[in-house]
Amino acid sequence: MAGIWRLQTKAASTAGNRVRMFATMQMYGQTRSAVMRSVLCLAATTEQAQLKQPLQLRRGVASASVPASAPVPAVAATASTIAPRPYVEDVSEKETIVKLLYNIGSKKEVEQYLKSFSSVESHQFAVIKVGGAVLTDSLDALASSLTFLNRVGLYPIVVHGAGPQLNQLLEDAKIEPDYIDGIRITDERTLTIARRVFAEENLKLVEALEKLGTRARPINGGVFTAEYLDKDKYKLVGKITHVNKALIESSIRAGALPILTSLAETPDGQILNVNADIAAGELASVLEPLKIVFLNEKGGLFHGVTKKRIDVINLDEEYEDLMQESWVKYGTKLKIREIHDLLMRLPRSSSVSIISADHLHKELFTHSGAGTLIRRGHRIFKHGGPNLLANVDADKLRALLSKNDPAVLNGSSSVAGYLKSLEHNNAIIYGDTGYDIFASVLPPKDGSGEPYIVEKFVSTKEAALNNVTDNLWSVLTRDFKSLAWVVPKKDPSLSWYFERADGSYTGNDKVLFWSGVENLNIVQKLVDKLLPVAAASSGASVSSGAVPTGNRAFSTFTSRKAASAFGSFQKRGYATKSVHRIGIIGARGYTGQELIKLIDSHPNFELAYVSSRELAGKPVAEYTRSAVTYSNISPQALPQHSDVSAWVLALPNKICKPFVESLEASKSDAVVVDLSADYRFTDSWTYGLPELYGSRELVKKAKKISNPGCYATGSQIALAPLVKAGLVLPGLSGVTVFGVSGYSGAGTTPSPKNDINLLRDNLMPYALTGHIHEREISHQLSRFSPIEVAFIPHVGQFFRGITLTVSIPLSRSLTSADVHSFYTQAYADAPLVRVLGVGEIPEVRDIQGKHGVAVGGFAVGSDGKRAVVVATIDNLLKGAATQACQNLNLALGIDEYAGIPI
Repeated sequence: MAGIWRLQTKAASTAGNRVRMFATMQMYGQTRSAVMRSVLCLAATTEQAQLKQPLQLRRGVASASVPASAPVPAVAATASTIAPRPYVEDVSEKETIVKLLYNIGSKKEVEQYLKSFSSVESHQFAVIKVGGAVLTDSLDALASSLTFLNRVGLYPIVVHGAGPQLNQLLEDAKIEPDYIDGIRITDERTLTIARRVFAEENLKLVEALEKLGTRARPINGGVFTAEYLDKDKYKLVGKITHVNKALIESSIRAGALPILTSLAETPDGQILNVNADIAAGELASVLEPLKIVFLNEKGGLFHGVTKKRIDVINLDEEYEDLMQESWVKYGTKLKIREIHDLLMRLPRSSSVSIISADHLHKELFTHSGAGTLIRRGHRIFKHGGPNLLANVDADKLRALLSKNDPAVLNGSSSVAGYLKSLEHNNAIIYGDTGYDIFASVLPPKDGSGEPYIVEKFVSTKEAALNNVTDNLWSVLTRDFKSLAWVVPKKDPSLSWYFERADGSYTGNDKVLFWSGVENLNIVQKLVDKLLPVAAASSGASVSSGAVPTGNRAFSTFTSRKAASAFGSFQKRGYATKSVHRIGIIGARGYTGQELIKLIDSHPNFELAYVSSRELAGKPVAEYTRSAVTYSNISPQALPQHSDVSAWVLALPNKICKPFVESLEASKSDAVVVDLSADYRFTDSWTYGLPELYGSRELVKKAKKISNPGCYATGSQIALAPLVKAGLVLPGLSGVTVFGVSGYSGAGTTPSPKNDINLLRDNLMPYALTGHIHEREISHQLSRFSPIEVAFIPHVGQFFRGITLTVSIPLSRSLTSADVHSFYTQAYADAPLVRVLGVGEIPEVRDIQGKHGVAVGGFAVGSDGKRAVVVATIDNLLKGAATQACQNLNLALGIDEYAGIPI
């Protein structure tokens, strides 16, 4: 059959950006190097991340830097009440920075956003609220980001807090902070200290900007007028009643960035304390900026169940359901409600971004963003059945199709004819209340097993820019388990569709895409059915209109692919796959069953043999891709199965030696991964914990791999950053790990440790000294620095998952923020390790069924000499089967995370 097949296809980026960036830097010279640091780091990080991925089409159009001859987008001049900067801007500098922007997003994206941001008065670009922790931990990154924006002619207005700094000074002054309903009670002593710390932090940011050559003006008062919020209850806390724009406009006229504190004054001159979030919101209500940005150290809002950063919240569509979620409570609920109320008062084009200082540019200048974007959006409607057009605004729908549907524009279809056909075809139609987007979906014949067909997908440029297209596509994938659609090969948004497809077939001038279709016979039917139709009438293919060139991959909708992911989506495999046959010895237990499930969905593995003496002759129910029966393979027979690429030994301790010796004697070339503890202390075996000890590169070359234990994996992840940094007292230092495991860790053989009657309302300690994992943790961590760990295991009444509370005596005094920073740095490139915020404690219920380790707590004693870290891990997954899959992937030369939802 003619055509080009792509199964889970992605295309690689090139290193061209790096070469062009270097050339641009040479042209630019060294005088502004500090100004460029943040964008260069961001561009390099972006490219590095792309090169680490399997071959893939980047989100959006090609984003390589433009040639030197390419035109540079001019920032649109607008009529404004504020005069331009009184000095001549360095045009070549501005052009260079704009070119560098192309490295973090496509040229088209950058031009769109620059044009949008420059179309309003200078004071209406952005209000940026900066948390106090950002001023302490990320001052250089913040100053670089703000300088970068200023160099392209933009004037962000900064409002900052100083909460952590104020708390420290109050503690030093022996003043106990007090709160009611999350609002700080501010007496005269507190206010005196607050005024001082606000002035110091304000000046610190201004000086950091001035060092980079960016003019900045400290504004410590005169902007906010307030009345007492409730003098008896909160004392010197204000409620803003008026915002004076004059000081802000004066600063911008002088070419200086306005840097504001959130302190307010009563009409008679009394200073009042106002929460910086509230002050930023009140300022935004008056200025009506395009962007409102909240900078925090976490870099966004995180979903309470998946623990993954939420990329987009569309309030009109999602707010009511979101506020009913059990994890949306306390400060999170308050923040979302305040942002909702703020955006309801602003033009629909306004939005709020919650982001870290390091990724501010990417959030502002790319569709994909880097933090959490909150916007009003439009509510999505859905209609079907008889008279499906009765509930839509026919005039607005006709206008949308007339101006944006390629089939209508090229004359191959008429709006009237198309609308008439919808009811005859039993179509289901979708759109938004602003009529910026429209989609129609056709049902398959009953019993055919075929997917629903996305017949038309049309949007305006505004919908694309505001990511309404992603919102609607999320609804489609939520409503339909499988979809198919056809797009012209020359469609400018082809890459956007590739990102949303599990496979494609290219024939003539059309591309057939599908998602959720696993039967290739059905795919063949789709090719025969849809491509001839598409060739005959372009109206039968998806009309993409102005689909965006980038996307935000995760929203608050539940994805059909997200059920068991540690993050949200399964990573796509390679376009051209070499299949490795995997054999498992001893698969009767829980770990063996989980490993079979991973192999069943793995793009590069197939299950060859499963040996279990008790189950021999029975079908392997967990493996669905082909019929596999349990066998009983003896150690002597193992080498005879030369078609096996790798053997996994899922046997109890002290059982696997005969199998290993048989393979060694036969000089078998197969990879062996042992899940027991038998070889974790043997130098001729490679210890397979990819996140630590440089194991990743060692496993790639290894034939014999010892899989770490479940307790040991979580404990080492929880201890390694501090041990490696030399911050843990050496030797028998008092490091204690208190571990509690679900009873699946005791295996399937009946024992007191997996007897649910004995465990009910109980916590059962065992192996109080000398547990094998105690020795394993100490032995492996001593590769960094000599250490002995005391480990005390327990069994709980839950089935799976482990929680580890780790007490760590420190060699020098640290703060919680110090400790946390070591972990964020250590695991920045570890997708299967999730580092929570300071004070956030991971829970077993949240890690069950997930493929990684969650680390949190980061508490430090008042003397700074003892830290407590909490880690959770699913003992059957990252504690066993998932880690085995990682090691198999590395040893067999494929992507480390292939087949692992991350």
